[in-house]
Amino acid sequence: MSQQPTSASGAKMFKVAFDLDAEKPNWPPVSVERLWGEKTEVKFEIRLLNTPFFARGVAHGDLIQVRPDHERRELVFDHFTSESGHSTTRVVLMDTEAGSEVETRLREAGCSWEKSEQFASLLAVDVPPAVDYRPLREWLRALTADGVIEFQESAISSIHRGQLPNFPKL
Repeated sequence: MSQQPTSASGAKMFKVAFDLDAEKPNWPPVSVERLWGEKTEVKFEIRLLNTPFFARGVAHGDLIQVRPDHERRELVFDHFTSESGHSTTRVVLMDTEAGSEVETRLREAGCSWEKSEQFASLLAVDVPPAVDYRPLREWLRALTADGVIEFQESAISSIHRGQLPNFPKL
């Protein structure tokens, strides 16, 4: 019998299912994304422990409420509770030769990312609260204009929105 995994803080970790709506034909390429999270002291509250590839509106460290789905035998995302200050962007490498350069620049900016073998050209980028998002965003937009990448802002924290004077307010 396998033991329940625990996070670095010692809390029990759980997979949380995020049901995804189609944004366009064939996107996202999956209907459900499962993210790791750890229990908090609040009933059915989870702190996310990884960066989503497809789920919108959530980032690493955010607090969410889940509900048990007994038929599916899993926890399912119910609603967002509070942000962690982290932001999530997705980068799609249109020019795979640029992957190393993009990763180096993201690392220098203080970001981390996740990759998937299934979606090799996709990076799920975690932008921590201490990162100055304005120059990072300008660089990502320039690469997009040059056709090197496409990027999507999935969850931009209030910290990072505050660094962008013309960013749409929530």
